[in-house]
Amino acid sequence: MDMPPINVSIYEDNNKLRELLELLVDNTQGLHIVGTYPDCRNIAREIRHTRPDVIIMDIDMQDYNGIEGVRLVKEFDAGIRVLMHTVFDDDDKLFACLSNGADGYLLKKDSSLYLIQAVRDVYAGGGPMSPGIARRVLKTFHQPLRVQENEYHITSREKQILELLARGFTYRMIAIEFSISIETVRRHLKNIYQKLHVQCGPEAVAKAIRAQIIKY
Repeated sequence: MDMPPINVSIYEDNNKLRELLELLVDNTQGLHIVGTYPDCRNIAREIRHTRPDVIIMDIDMQDYNGIEGVRLVKEFDAGIRVLMHTVFDDDDKLFACLSNGADGYLLKKDSSLYLIQAVRDVYAGGGPMSPGIARRVLKTFHQPLRVQENEYHITSREKQILELLARGFTYRMIAIEFSISIETVRRHLKNIYQKLHVQCGPEAVAKAIRAQIIKY
């Protein structure tokens, strides 16, 4: 039985890039474009009408930028996954997006390699990040948490997966690294999120570093 396609909306103010992204996504098996927009001005009405599963969100847009857009999406439906797609890798914008509920953070310079897999990963509950973005997550967590050794009961394999996640590995890359299925990776990550009491990959990486479960 065929799985239903992942419905994707795009918010990007660069017309040419928006058209290229639409072409890329809509010509990928298993993905389907339900809307493309140059800004977030009417985003609540648009997602109510189109019901996307995943939104690819630029940050630097007129009037309502992507940071505000993430907040509006999550207020409407926290289950919609939002993948930031931006040129910005500075701390303020990164953490403003994550604080507002962004589920992944992909730099445009990396998108030709990672975008499609990132859409699939974020839809599956992951928190895809461009390689190196995890380092930005670390910078706001200077003080380690005072916890007893392995208080969270993270297994050695879960620790290995967290280390690869911190390096920007996708589900597929982790699966290949350990010769396991993507579904097994998802199960491990689900267990990790439950143990660390977090909702996504960036949160898991940040907390694991603070708790000295992994080093970065």
